[in-house]
Amino acid sequence: MSEQDTGSGTPIPELPPEVGEERRAGGERERRKSRVTPPGGIDRRWSDRRRARSIEGRERYLDMVQRERAMFIEQGVSRSTEQLLDMAGATGTSELEEEEGIKDRATGDQLRSVLPVQAWLPLSIHLISLRDGVMKIAPLNDLNQRQIDALISTATRSGFRVDKVDVEMWDRAELLDTLRSVHDLSADRCEKTLAQWLLDTDNGLLLNQFQRDMLAEALQMRASDIHLVQDGGADTPNWIKYRIDGDLIPMHLLPAEAMARLTTLLKRDAGLNFGDRVTPKDGRFGFIWQGRSVDVRVAAGPQAQDGEKITLRLLDRAALKGFDELFRRHPDVGDYLANLLSPEIKGGGGLILLSGPTGSGKTTTLYACVQQIDRRRKHVLTIEDPIEYELRYATQWQVRPGMHGGEFADLIRAAMRHDPDYIVIGEMRDSDTVETSLRAAESGHTVISTVHADTALQTFERLRSLMPSERERSSTFTLAQQVRAIMNQRLVRTLCQGCAHHEKLGEVLKENDASAVGLPPETPIRTHNGAGCDLCNRTGISGRTLLLDAILITLGPAQRNSIYEALMKNVNDIIHENGVIVHTRREGLIDLIKSGLVDPNAALAYIEE
Repeated sequence: MSEQDTGSGTPIPELPPEVGEERRAGGERERRKSRVTPPGGIDRRWSDRRRARSIEGRERYLDMVQRERAMFIEQGVSRSTEQLLDMAGATGTSELEEEEGIKDRATGDQLRSVLPVQAWLPLSIHLISLRDGVMKIAPLNDLNQRQIDALISTATRSGFRVDKVDVEMWDRAELLDTLRSVHDLSADRCEKTLAQWLLDTDNGLLLNQFQRDMLAEALQMRASDIHLVQDGGADTPNWIKYRIDGDLIPMHLLPAEAMARLTTLLKRDAGLNFGDRVTPKDGRFGFIWQGRSVDVRVAAGPQAQDGEKITLRLLDRAALKGFDELFRRHPDVGDYLANLLSPEIKGGGGLILLSGPTGSGKTTTLYACVQQIDRRRKHVLTIEDPIEYELRYATQWQVRPGMHGGEFADLIRAAMRHDPDYIVIGEMRDSDTVETSLRAAESGHTVISTVHADTALQTFERLRSLMPSERERSSTFTLAQQVRAIMNQRLVRTLCQGCAHHEKLGEVLKENDASAVGLPPETPIRTHNGAGCDLCNRTGISGRTLLLDAILITLGPAQRNSIYEALMKNVNDIIHENGVIVHTRREGLIDLIKSGLVDPNAALAYIEE
């Protein structure tokens, strides 16, 4: 096989003609259908790959972490090796072992984090562990067979294999103390604390406890944001809402006086002027949950006449995904990007672009790229507005709009004087940023950035629209030479596997719609259960998955004139070029439908889009 130069110094094997043609024709998913992981199953190759990269990542930073830990100990700061490795973005192998063995073994903390609280909290039991299909519990009171069967059923639908339940007898006082401590962050506690505080809103201890329980409840429910509206009107509701899987869910209703006290506390903790309700402002504070630090970004602004709107962004480092998890359904995309981010020859350069609407996971992918880079040997410099996650062993610059030298383009120019190997740009939003980014890529730096666009092809058009007209041809030529990958993202809500209905495609879609999907009517599929179950909080939805529209350009610099010609004449011609690998949104949706993760009716909306 011949080798094609990616321009980053990393050789990419040339695809056989029939495979390349098949991909360009949109048949990649069909070619790989035997590799589709069944719902709830574990792909052994994926697990082995993730384990190997995890071990490599831990070994990469282990010596630095050990020296840091010794210095911290001398300074009286207690940090374990595992904590420091986690802060460096290295996944623990024990964590992987627990994940791979989650079917028949788990710790008590894992059981409590996965099983819905409604299944075990009312039973007053302490979940101890799961080993070889045997769940050990310590009950405060005797359980009847119906309660045990219900617990086993819930655990089974949650993905665990539970053959029997073993009861351990504990000292009653010790068990009560344990129940109070391990149930401290349960969702049930938040309502209780709120009820107690509303009886005595002057009680500062209860106010602080409710704030803590609210944050814990939101994290437990996988919320990304918390919205609070404080309005003094007598007939205006003051709601606390959580954004879960892309939707806002009303959670708690507070009187105006209580909401005013809560917003004042949040602004004080974030270092904001809590007396100013008119000027928009930003701050942040830290919160410890389940032994790890979670950053809370606070944005405050005016609401109506004399009210205030507070939005909290929950930045949980543990929620950051690595390449193997993020591209689990697109392993070739993950491998290609990994090659681009680990060039054998310094100065390969290139441009990696992430596009999509707001809330489509671009920032998550951006941080996954940074974590994939060997930051022990390579200098990573990020330019962000704002900085969301603090990254160990990377230089992070905050954009200061309105300040001299504080804009994106100014910082990119300054960054090139700091000997970076990788420049990560939070967003390309103006012509100056696009121009300086292209120059940085042309000078040998690998540039990773995001841009707002609806499709991968439209990303080219979006960048060209930002280019100055007098330099459009030269900038377009640089773009054609430097672009390595464009990934347009969407986050699609996935069905709860515990309650989704099992049906045939022909029973759900009309004939015309079924032909648009491209699957035979007898294909087994799953559909949304509107009533939901205890596993999905009665929504029928459990999480979101990545849907890609990707263009990977494997051509070397000498072969890219056709890319330039296509950009100047008809951008749609790019996908027909040899050496261009395309993943369409349609084939990704077909894969998700066959895997039982997406309702076909919901998928149609994305296909039509």
